[in-house]
Amino acid sequence: MILSALLTSVGINLGLCLLFFTLYSVLRRQPINERLYAPRLVADRKLKQRSGFNFERLLPSVGWVKRAWDLSEEDLLENSGLDGVVFMRIFTFSLKIFSIASVIGIAVLLPVNFMGNQLEIDFSDLPNKSLDSFSISNVNNGSNRLWIHFCASYLFTVAVCYLLYYEYKYLSLKRVDCFYASQPQPHQFTILVRGIPVIAGQSLDDSVDHFFREFHPSTYISHTIVRRTSRLQQLTKDAEKLYRTVAQLKSQEHTSQGSRYCGCLGLFRNKEQQLSKLEKRLEVVEDNMRIEQSSSVGKEVPAAFVYFKSRYGAAIALHIQQGINPTQWVTEQAPEPDDVFWPFFSSSYIKRWICKLWVFCASALLTVLFFLPVLVVQSLTHLEQLETYFPFLKSILALTFVSQVITGYLPSLILQLFLYFIPPIMKMLSSIQGYISMSEILKSACSKMLWFTIWNVFFANVLSGSALYGFDLFLEPKRIPMLLAQGVPAQATFFISYVVTSGWTNLSSELVQLFALVCSFLKRIFSGEESDDLVVPSIPYEKEIPRILSFGLLGVTYFLLAPLILPFILVYFCMGYLIFRNQLLTVYAPKHGSGGKYWTIVHNSTIFSLVLMQIIAIGIFGLKDLPLASSLTIPLPVLTLLFNEYCRQRFLPIFTAYPTECLVTKDRKEQGNPRMAEFLDKLVDAYQDPAIRPKYNDRDDDTHTSPLLRSSEIGI
Repeated sequence: MILSALLTSVGINLGLCLLFFTLYSVLRRQPINERLYAPRLVADRKLKQRSGFNFERLLPSVGWVKRAWDLSEEDLLENSGLDGVVFMRIFTFSLKIFSIASVIGIAVLLPVNFMGNQLEIDFSDLPNKSLDSFSISNVNNGSNRLWIHFCASYLFTVAVCYLLYYEYKYLSLKRVDCFYASQPQPHQFTILVRGIPVIAGQSLDDSVDHFFREFHPSTYISHTIVRRTSRLQQLTKDAEKLYRTVAQLKSQEHTSQGSRYCGCLGLFRNKEQQLSKLEKRLEVVEDNMRIEQSSSVGKEVPAAFVYFKSRYGAAIALHIQQGINPTQWVTEQAPEPDDVFWPFFSSSYIKRWICKLWVFCASALLTVLFFLPVLVVQSLTHLEQLETYFPFLKSILALTFVSQVITGYLPSLILQLFLYFIPPIMKMLSSIQGYISMSEILKSACSKMLWFTIWNVFFANVLSGSALYGFDLFLEPKRIPMLLAQGVPAQATFFISYVVTSGWTNLSSELVQLFALVCSFLKRIFSGEESDDLVVPSIPYEKEIPRILSFGLLGVTYFLLAPLILPFILVYFCMGYLIFRNQLLTVYAPKHGSGGKYWTIVHNSTIFSLVLMQIIAIGIFGLKDLPLASSLTIPLPVLTLLFNEYCRQRFLPIFTAYPTECLVTKDRKEQGNPRMAEFLDKLVDAYQDPAIRPKYNDRDDDTHTSPLLRSSEIGI
């Protein structure tokens, strides 16, 4: 890519960013958009009511920037939980890293690269020259200037490892502090037991009670057997949708603006007929729910939630093997009651194992198949290939602006569009893998999405570019550093454009909520009004964290190779810091919490990025005829991996389970609390399947078609 093509891409995306910022600053102040741009504030009743026309609301404003900036970490912890704090610490951590990297890269490495003469540069026609002149490729082979890059690699590694250690230590202490400050939670006193053996003459209920009274007599309280309710859950979801539709139509009947018709522009169906039809369907579904609910009482699953008198007692039962056969009486930490993923409890040990194997194969197949659109994207960065395969495009590609848009903007845009379909697929695959909580499903989907992104955004682009013809070298481990050293620098310009297109524009569109805005607009046009149901979304960590970490990977990897990318990445993290603080304050509300466990993914990804940079540095110094620097770089990845192992031993156990010191201290502190007896009495009802809970009112004798579901009780 030439410099003018990059400037074209930057200009297009900068214009889009300014447009989105302006639109958001105007649209968010309109009362009609309050549910779209501040659903959390509306739900919490923290939004001031606006009435009447005000010309000031039509003018752009930056007041939201100040509010986002002033948000303290204590407020963030209260509003979004520890996961929200960890999410924002990713940005602050990345800002620290790339501030250091930008100072070294732009002030030192970039001038050294540009002053080399390995590549011929015509300064009179600089806009039409390749950006490779700003990369390490332009440094002369065997030049002593390469020792500057060698020193920079060690200095950068030390800085990143220090910041990683500090963040890991800080968040582990924050996790302990949050535990001490928390109120008693049902999941702290509960474990899940699966693989309950069937004993002749005994029910599962009797088996569980007898086993835990026998082996945990001083701490065991009671248990709840899990029942198979998949059909009942589906009926409940159907009834919930029908009830909301009926309630909405009934509310429209009592408004002065309501018409007698509904549908597209209110022309297609009579509202009274539609209401009658929906009420009859709701009545049938509710009858089926009653029948299924009464028959589900006997459909037991060999799994149970077991309750204990103390956190320490639950921890002992959790971490010690319960039976001689390790596939029986298998214990897991119970999730929060609202976090339980009920559909997978009926799976046996063997079925869960098979599902994990199938999901692994499906994820690998999806990763391989995605290589095809990556090849299409890379073909757009080489116009000579397009002209060879499509000769009729030669006259069009000869136009300067067209060629600049195709090489500088279109490839990263197409790749981004393809990537939009992957997070839901990864979430679906994780949901059938055997996890018992939504938070674990999202965390697993986050890991899958991260490695998918690393392979298909980074490695696949490298291998499909200049390194494609040397793919067979990848089978020889000794040649991997040399292969990466050849292929990675060649794709620097593509990734700079990718950061601008996928990073800047995507972040600014997060503010505008473009898809939701269009849907809301169309709904108001065709149906005349919006639904009364306010849905407060939760932040999609499984999509956002991998995307953020992929940009971190690019910044760390290209720190030595093409430091020109660093300012663009630094701008991305600055934008993300402000935008997501605003979104966490006004839009997103936590539904499920992992207790800050996402940081382990961040730590592992950063270590991987560092090691990758160091391996590429070994190959680069070898290609540049500086074997001594290449040899002296070899200890660097070894030291980095040793540092990672130390962090795993020092901090990871805190993110896996709370230690005895914390559990016993917390139990003793609450021992004399009179509320604990009441809490333990209610504990046995905490993990009742929502599908089995009563949800009905008695039918009115005069109104047989009135909905039976209570709106306040719909919560599955």
